[in-house]
Amino acid sequence: MGELIEILQYPFMLRAIIGGLILGVMLAFMGVFVILRRMAFFGDGIAHASLAGIAIGILVSYNPLILAIIFSVILAVLIFYLERKTTLSTDVIIGIFFTASMSLGIILISLKSGYQPELISFLFGNILAIQFSELIIMSIFAVLVLSFLTYFYRQIAFMTFDQEGAKVSGINTGVLDLVFYIALAIAIVLGVKILGIILVSALLIIPPSTSKLIAKSFKNLIFVSIIVAEVTILGGLLLAYILNLPAGAVIVLFGTALFFLALFGNKFVRS
Repeated sequence: MGELIEILQYPFMLRAIIGGLILGVMLAFMGVFVILRRMAFFGDGIAHASLAGIAIGILVSYNPLILAIIFSVILAVLIFYLERKTTLSTDVIIGIFFTASMSLGIILISLKSGYQPELISFLFGNILAIQFSELIIMSIFAVLVLSFLTYFYRQIAFMTFDQEGAKVSGINTGVLDLVFYIALAIAIVLGVKILGIILVSALLIIPPSTSKLIAKSFKNLIFVSIIVAEVTILGGLLLAYILNLPAGAVIVLFGTALFFLALFGNKFVRS
């Protein structure tokens, strides 16, 4: 408890906690639909592909977070379009853009000489380095994404379980799917700032997966997923501070520990 009070005295820790809690709600809510729709690879692909947008931002000396969001949204729209206009599978399309965007990012980064601390931050995450301006950007986009998920909750849930049935019932599944792809791309890129390209998909997948082992209903699944995400972020941040370890990696491992605790606890209760 003493450590928690101590870290709250530091402005950078307060920004990290606020940013983490905001993204925790958004990624956990979004993550429930991601695991049910089996879109984990989409999340991972967008996270890695965002490197190109980040590299463009570093190269032109403009906010990399904004350009990464724009680049990833364009990519999400292209994936959505090609899924419906070609015979290629979703995994193949994502894989092509994933590798091409990563390669483009590496080439662009090579054009900028010298050490790039911002690039390292986006690759491996640095929740403790969140600036107030970035917190504002995260908050604005988080409100937009959460508003979309909340307002269209029933339609998205219907589509998740029965795409054809939703279409027959009159839901414009094409438009909703497109906006969902865009919202997911935004959520992932915002998460990159905290956990990095390499780890961000973990926060999208682990809390909902943990919740799935505990929850008794779909609504409960979302609620528990958000709680697990927030506990994961707060617990991981506190542990990283106490042990003086990289925060992003500790958050992911803390969340993984909660997953296995739920898994074995669930088996113990049933036996």
